[in-house]
Order: sequence, then C-alpha cells, then structure tokens
Amino acid sequence: MTLRCSPVARAGLALVLGCLHLLALKHEHILGRHRVSRSFSQQKLVFYKTLYFDQQIDHFGFLENGMFKQRYLVNDQHWRQENGPILFYTGNEGDITWFCNNTGFMWDVAEEMGAMLVFAEHRYYGESMPFGDESYSNAKYLNYLTSEQALADFAVLIKALKASVKGAENSPVISVGGSYGGMLSAWLRMKYPGVVTGALAASAPIWQFTDMVPCGDFYKIVTQDFTKSGTNCSTSIRRSWVAISNVSSSAEGLQWLADKFGLCSPLKSQDVGDFKAWLQETWVNLAMVDYPYEANFLQHLPRWPVKVVCTHLQFDASVSDKQLLGGVSQAVKVYYNYTGSAACLNISETATGSLGTRGWFYQACTEMVMPMCTDGVQDMFEPQGWNPQAFSDECYALFGVRPRPQWASVAYGGKNIGSHSNIIFSNGDLDPWKSGGVTKSLSDSLVAIVIPNGAHHLDLRYSNEHDPQSVIQARALELQYIKQWIKQEQQHSRV
Repeated sequence: MTLRCSPVARAGLALVLGCLHLLALKHEHILGRHRVSRSFSQQKLVFYKTLYFDQQIDHFGFLENGMFKQRYLVNDQHWRQENGPILFYTGNEGDITWFCNNTGFMWDVAEEMGAMLVFAEHRYYGESMPFGDESYSNAKYLNYLTSEQALADFAVLIKALKASVKGAENSPVISVGGSYGGMLSAWLRMKYPGVVTGALAASAPIWQFTDMVPCGDFYKIVTQDFTKSGTNCSTSIRRSWVAISNVSSSAEGLQWLADKFGLCSPLKSQDVGDFKAWLQETWVNLAMVDYPYEANFLQHLPRWPVKVVCTHLQFDASVSDKQLLGGVSQAVKVYYNYTGSAACLNISETATGSLGTRGWFYQACTEMVMPMCTDGVQDMFEPQGWNPQAFSDECYALFGVRPRPQWASVAYGGKNIGSHSNIIFSNGDLDPWKSGGVTKSLSDSLVAIVIPNGAHHLDLRYSNEHDPQSVIQARALELQYIKQWIKQEQQHSRV
C-alpha cells in the first residue's frame, strides 16, 4: 500500500498596531501584498499585513517551554473598530498565503460585515516551524504536530489579539476553514466555545475516520462525478487498469506508455504501481477541483475539467488497449498540461499547490487516520482493501510512530456532536470529501448545507460569473447564519 497525500485552501490597512508592542505578545509585522485572481478575466488586488506571534510549542505539558513564531495575516480595511466582527481562518496543511488568496468568500463579505480578516498559519507549515529548519528532522520534534496543539495555537492567538487590539475586546469571532481547515474551524468552536462565536466548516470531513463511514464511499463519489460527466467515462477508466497491466508487460509496452504520456523518466516494470497510483490521485484531484470556471487552485484547469477530461474517454467495449490508453493520456494532460507549457509529466508529482505533503503524511500516520478502500465494482478503481497493519507498518518505517485510529473520535466526539452549536457544515455534491462530511442538519444551529454541482469548498472561493445558483444561495444562507450569531453575541456582550 502506498501512503498518498490526502488531497485533503487588501488596500487601506488600518490595523491599530499601537497596542501590539506589548512584551507579552512580541508581535512583529511586515507588509505583505498579493494579487489574486477573481476569475481569469478579472483581477482583484488584495493587501494584508504579515505578523508573527510568539506561540508556545507545547500547550498541554510543562517541560517543553520553548516558543516559536506563528505567522498570521491581517486585513482590517473594512473593520468597524468598536467590537466589530473578526473572521478567523483556521490554517490548513500548507502555506497560509495560499489559503488566504484562495478564500475569496472572506474578502467578498468583509465590507458588508465590517469585519477584520485574520488568516492564521498552522504549526509546522509555511513559515510557522516550532524548531526551525530542524522541525522535521526527528520524531521528537514532530511530536508537537497535532490538531489539538494547532487548535490551542488558534485559541491563544485570538485571545491575545482581542486583548491587544483597541476595540476588539468584545469582538465576535467566526472561524472559517475549508477541507482540513474546515475540520479545524468546527473543532475550534467545539473545543473553545468561549473564544469562537460560530464556525463555517466547508468541505470538512470530520467523520472520515475509523468506524464512522464506510471506507469505500470516498471513491464512489469520485466515480459518480466521472460517470455523469461523459458517456463511458468512468467505464473507460475502470478498463484502463487492465490495459496498463497488459501493455506494461513488455519492454516495448513500457516505452510506449512513457512516450504516449510524455513522462519525464523511462517507465520500468517496478514503476507500474506508482504509475497507477499517480493516475488514481489525478482522477481524485480532478473531482475535487471540478469548478464551473477556469481555475488554478491545484493546477491551471478549464471550466468543468471533468467534462473536458471525459471527452477523451468515450470508448465502447471494442476499444483496444492502446487506443484506450491513448485517450487516458490525453485526459491526464488536461490536468497536467492544459496550458501546453509542461515539457514532460512526472509521476512523482500530482500538483497539490502549496500543501505541505510531508507534514500531512505525519498527521495521517498519527491522529488523522482516514480509512479508504476500493472494490472495482461500485467505483472505477482497482480493488484495494484497507489494511490497518500495513498502514501502521509504513507509518513506522517513515516516522517511527504508529497510528491511533480511534483518537479523532475520542478527541472530537465522533458522531455525537449534537450538544454543540453555531456551526455550518457545507459540502459540494461533486466533492469526494463529502463522504466524511456532515450532510444533514443536527439542530437549528448545527446546520448542513449541500451544494449541487459544487466541488471542494466552492463556497469559500471568490464569487464568479459562472457560479451555479446553488453556491450563490449557499453563500447567502451562510452569511445569514453568521450575521445572526454575531448579532446574538454583540447583544449578549452589551448586557
């Protein structure tokens, strides 16, 4: 079994920095600016300040008393300074600037809400390294890479900001996140309800854990996306695995495959498993980013990229192995070479943007254990069962640690979360991660929103002229709940 990365992401600054010189906070700041694409025909210039907060390495013990600088980004261009709301992005497994520039929803609603925007980086990703360049050097240093420590980072940072920024003492805070960041957003509200008023958890698979959902559901959704996007599309992909095995059985066939797919390196017999895994992850990534407009979240892709891919895979049962794989090669190039600028394709890369894959591998090997399997019947992939022991052994070989499969359920309540409140769980019906998401409302304030024709956290992206009506309505409903919770908190703080 191969451990793959779970494709599991500003003018007129007026932030009051007068109080940020407190020695207890030890903030440092520089001005950051970045141009992000609202669509490929429009550009929006956004600005933020980049700041650093002295954060405790270990929040739950007392022997490791070291500190590290946690990076966070702030824009208060539209903030109403007297207890105006704060939208707080709970950083994912990657560089925070990447998530900042791909979370257009927050930027789109900031003026209307009079909100300060804060994007906090997750420890061990981007620049927020607890042990500097040595952070990934050994298991002892990696021991502090957990979701619990990250949540404590966020809670401490929020408390410090509210205490130090003039006018923010009673500001309601809404956490926002997508994918793993969405899980953190929900968990932050659950674990620290005194710090966070409400949460928007987009594409947050908080139930994609051992004994919570069937291990095959994720790949069923991927297959459904391809099935409805083109005639014989998923069927052709299902047939392709045998075709690859047939063609790769000879040296001539291996050479043909390498040439046809434009691979950067020769394909050897021992590489065929990796080649198949590369293709499998490519289909998953395409399902995740099946957006209704051109986008470059993971790769520069056309509108509805799965439909474009499927135009190359409309074969009937009479197709030969090489004809079929020729179509697969053209389909794959939609993902890896839509612009035509790639000289060759590297099967060791699946283009996951600015995600920190090594850090996520470690988290998947400890507490973020998400069982997945395929059967080749209800999905379009080769059968592969979930083997906990093989997974554990590979984790031990990589990091010297073994997984705790039940820990996420113990730490965050599993499916017994009905006692919590003020969380929106949004999921697109095209998104494979919907398999582990909350798709039915659990109470009046534990709200589930399912977005037809929505891919991975489409609702958190910038509004676009090609957005389906479903995501427009979803964002309006999300904003309605968020405003309601903010109003309730503001009324409560005046009592």
